[in-house]
Amino acid sequence: MPKPFLPLLLAALAVGSAPALAQKAKVKVKTKTEQAPAAAAAPTDWSVTYASTITPEDLRKHLTVLASDEYEGRETGQKGQKMAAEYIALQFKALGLVGPVQNSDNPYIQHFTMERSTWAYDQMLLQVGKRSFKPLEDYYVGGSAAFAQPTVVEPVFVGYGIEQEGYNDYAGLDVAGKDLIILGGEPLKDGKPLLGKDGKPSKWGEGRAKESLAMRKNPRSIIVISPDAEKFTQLLTRIKPFLNQPRLNFPGKQGPARAASFTVSPAVGYELLRTSADGLAKYQAAVAAAGQPVKSPFKPATLTLRNPRKTDTFATENVMGLLEGSDKKDEVLVLSAHYDHLGIKDGKVYNGADDDGSGTVSVIELAEAFVKAKAEGHGPRRSMLFLTVTGEEEGLFGSEYYTDNPVIPLTQTIADLNMDMVGRYDDKHKAGDQYVELVGSDKLSSELHAINEEANRKYTQLDLGYRYNDPNDPERVYYRSDHYNFAKHKVPVIFYTTGDHADYHQPTDDIDKIEFPLMAKRDQLVFHTAWELVNRDNRIVVDSNKP
Repeated sequence: MPKPFLPLLLAALAVGSAPALAQKAKVKVKTKTEQAPAAAAAPTDWSVTYASTITPEDLRKHLTVLASDEYEGRETGQKGQKMAAEYIALQFKALGLVGPVQNSDNPYIQHFTMERSTWAYDQMLLQVGKRSFKPLEDYYVGGSAAFAQPTVVEPVFVGYGIEQEGYNDYAGLDVAGKDLIILGGEPLKDGKPLLGKDGKPSKWGEGRAKESLAMRKNPRSIIVISPDAEKFTQLLTRIKPFLNQPRLNFPGKQGPARAASFTVSPAVGYELLRTSADGLAKYQAAVAAAGQPVKSPFKPATLTLRNPRKTDTFATENVMGLLEGSDKKDEVLVLSAHYDHLGIKDGKVYNGADDDGSGTVSVIELAEAFVKAKAEGHGPRRSMLFLTVTGEEEGLFGSEYYTDNPVIPLTQTIADLNMDMVGRYDDKHKAGDQYVELVGSDKLSSELHAINEEANRKYTQLDLGYRYNDPNDPERVYYRSDHYNFAKHKVPVIFYTTGDHADYHQPTDDIDKIEFPLMAKRDQLVFHTAWELVNRDNRIVVDSNKP
């Protein structure tokens, strides 16, 4: 190691060598070195700052209220729905959102009137000869009320009611305006479906396909005979709560015309066909042996039918709050969800924690995050409408009313980001999967689709699924939530959902099954997408029109 400088200097002074030292010593001049300028700090990404305020704890806080038994399932027009509307309106007011509804007793609430129609079971009649059968015990009804008064009917038997290549029960028959008797199920040979592949049931084994076919032939009514008494009883027990569910519409507006439909027990079927269990079994065996329809041995009995409905009108509500933008405030982004559910059925509360309590509380949390951003000087350039609608479960009525009566013209509405069921795993995923399903993002705007994809890549890294976005999706999910009423007016949309699960439309859709951390992450994707939409220089283009 080198010796220190100070001891050497002291030693030289002690032996009188200072002059020599002075001659040899060099004065050191300190020079000031220039420091390199510090690198500029990266600008704060405020989208991250405020997205992080969307937390599982806050989501749970609101959902614990809205999905509680106290709110009675939030059925449209009922007490629980009114309570939910008041709760949401109070949240929006507390956040400082503007109530944008003109000429309302509450500027956060858009009132409108609906008509409620239910089957008048106490006036219903199905009588064969002198024998009368009981609704919700021997039969149940659907379709339209074709027989408001007792009507004598002479039905036509059309076998299994199947029509396909090589097998046609309707061959040679003109059934328009007639009353049809159809045998439920499909022909079996050696216990296996005659028309299925590899021993599996064909589409005709499930009643929806043959009923849909029959409806297209424009009969006045159809009567489907259930082939199995035990299964009929089990089915009736399962669906009875829903058979009493009101059918909603706007006053004076008729729904799509459908033939009246009656599903009857085997015992009623025997009376209608003037046969017995053995007689019907012989017919079924003959069809199986022939591999195609055979001439019917039955001469259906005349019967008397009546299936009236009763109606009344009631008021219901959409709830909304507006956050005003800055330099582009005349344009608005809508964030939506429906807050209604199925109410109480057969004494059981259908709380709808996921459907769509999850979307509703997400709207509230997103509103809180954007309000905080504005309060701290980082508010959106465009305005934002936080919209929760009613009447979705019965036919997307709340969003239809809003888009027909918008508080801000739809021409100024840049997009709708809609959330319906964002709190669970569906039956295609397992616990731990970080995913969300997207519907409609590319239908009207390629820019909207790209913005959402980029927001996910940059911030949330969720697995984005598009199986419901397929135009051939058999469930037609694109048409089944509130975003569609915006899309049909050419407003770009994204529908965020997680797909069906075993608790869908069941009384078991409760808060204890909600995945709050994953739900918060999905909401953060919505937030980041919304942040870009409301702050970018140019409004997104409408450049596509996919089915």
